[in-house]
Amino acid sequence: MLPRVTTVADLSTPALVVDTTALARNLDAMSAALPGARLRPHVKAHKCTALAREQARRGHAHFTSATPREIVGMARAGLGDDLLLANECVDPVRLRALADCPGRVTIAVDSDATVDTAAANGIRAVLVDVNVFLPRCGCPPEDAPRLAERARAAGLDVRGVMGYEGHAVLIPDRVERAAKTAQAMERLAGVAEEVGGDIVSAGGTGTYDLNTAATEIQAGSYALMDGDYGKLGLPFTRALAITATVVHVNNRWSVADCGLKALGMDHGNPTIDDTEVLFCSDEHLTFTPHRAAVPHGTARVGDRILVWPAHIDPTVAYHDRMYVADSPGVGAHVVETWPIDLRGWDV
Repeated sequence: MLPRVTTVADLSTPALVVDTTALARNLDAMSAALPGARLRPHVKAHKCTALAREQARRGHAHFTSATPREIVGMARAGLGDDLLLANECVDPVRLRALADCPGRVTIAVDSDATVDTAAANGIRAVLVDVNVFLPRCGCPPEDAPRLAERARAAGLDVRGVMGYEGHAVLIPDRVERAAKTAQAMERLAGVAEEVGGDIVSAGGTGTYDLNTAATEIQAGSYALMDGDYGKLGLPFTRALAITATVVHVNNRWSVADCGLKALGMDHGNPTIDDTEVLFCSDEHLTFTPHRAAVPHGTARVGDRILVWPAHIDPTVAYHDRMYVADSPGVGAHVVETWPIDLRGWDV
């Protein structure tokens, strides 16, 4: 049994903390910008059905997922009105789990093999995933109509197309970001009519207000935000931090118990307000002496600090739960504990 905690300062560290005020502000801002079916929130960013329910309460009842585990978990939680696996899958066990789960499931396909395996394992609906200049999944545009025909011949409902402009979403310059997005969507639009269906699914937090060609936007990070997206001047504020404990202090640096095994580091170091983070190792974060980030003006062993991740998605996936607090800061009261119940890969 977990010990009862009443404030962020009571938590065993490292621990994920969500500022409920900032979260609500982010969800409300996105709901106003992209109401209803215009947004298909991507749950890979938070992997938490409790947070997904907050998104659904604001009218966003269709969701995007990155893994079959996320799809099945969402459906079992009663959030399966319209779920999209925005990823290719050729695992028969996982595809059968998707087909059998209590929800409406659509998956991405981009090859003969993904079409055939989906049809053979009970999948009923697909989007044709088109490469729009991101070197990842997606078929060449010229192959999309043929794949759609193959899918329909196999008995699949082709609901439309998908293409992710992931190479554009983090470009700092808004003009360049808009240009790259338009280029990507021009490529997707060029085959959407030939493929057929009602859906053009694309976009992310960095392009949610620039991508006007898509019928639905797959943004996810906007809910909790992170250091990378925070550089773009978007109308969303950081809502998730890791609370950590200072475990070592000398006259040159300080160390907290929040390292590589608690942080997604693919986008670089996290930040601590009014400090310079030097580096992270397995269980340690080393930073320079600081001022306003701790109540004493200098670090003391035992102090609690807030560490802001550069990349939310993989950071969340390292943790079992997030603690919802009524305000920012280590003195905030914990009002709820939300399991990160969509992490992992087993279905």
